[in-house]
Amino acid sequence: MEKIDLKKALKPLYQPSTKAVAQVVVPPMHYLMVDGKGDPNNSQEFADAISAVYSVAYTLKFMVKKGELATDYGVMPLEALWWAEDMSAFSQGDKSNWLWTVLVAQPDFITKEMVEAAMADVKKRKDPVALHKLRFEKFDEGVCAQLMHIGPFSEEGPNIERVHQFIETSGSQRRGKHHEIYLSDLRKAAPEKWKTIIRQPMT
Repeated sequence: MEKIDLKKALKPLYQPSTKAVAQVVVPPMHYLMVDGKGDPNNSQEFADAISAVYSVAYTLKFMVKKGELATDYGVMPLEALWWAEDMSAFSQGDKSNWLWTVLVAQPDFITKEMVEAAMADVKKRKDPVALHKLRFEKFDEGVCAQLMHIGPFSEEGPNIERVHQFIETSGSQRRGKHHEIYLSDLRKAAPEKWKTIIRQPMT
C-alpha cells in the first residue's frame, strides 16, 4: 500500500523557521471548509465546525485506504482564516465579532464526488451539527510570508508583527486574511509548546 506524507512533501509550507520570517508560494490546493463567526475560545459554532471537518477528513482517509486507490495518508492539520468586518474589532481583542473559516487541506486525488460520499457516510453515522455548512473548495493563496510561533495563542502578537514588518520591509502589502495552521494537539501539549504557523498573504 502506498503511503503519502503530505506535510513532508510540502515541508516549506508546514515546517517554517521559528527564527526568521520566510516568503513562500502556496500552490492552489483543495480544502474542506466551514465558515462561522464568534470567539473561538468559547464559541460552540467554532467547535462544531472543527468536528465537521475532521469527521469528513478522517472518513475520506479510510475510504481511500480501503478503496481502489489503496493509499494511506496522514490527515492534515487544522487551519483557520481570520478576519472581521470591522478590523478594529480584530486588532483590539473583541473576538465576539471575529469571522473565520476552518479548513483542512486534502490530497490532490480527492474529488468532489468522494467528499460527497464521505459526507453522506458521516451524516448517517454521526450527523455533526455543522456538516451542512461544509464545502470542498480550491483555495489559491499564492505568495505569503510566514513564521512558526511556539507558545500560547495569547502571545502571538509580536510574531504577527514580525510577519507584517517583513512584508512592509520587502516593499509589499498585506492582502487576504490572517491565516494560522495548528500543528499541536491542544489536548495533549502544554500551551508553552504549542506550534502555530502564522501566515499572511502578500502582494
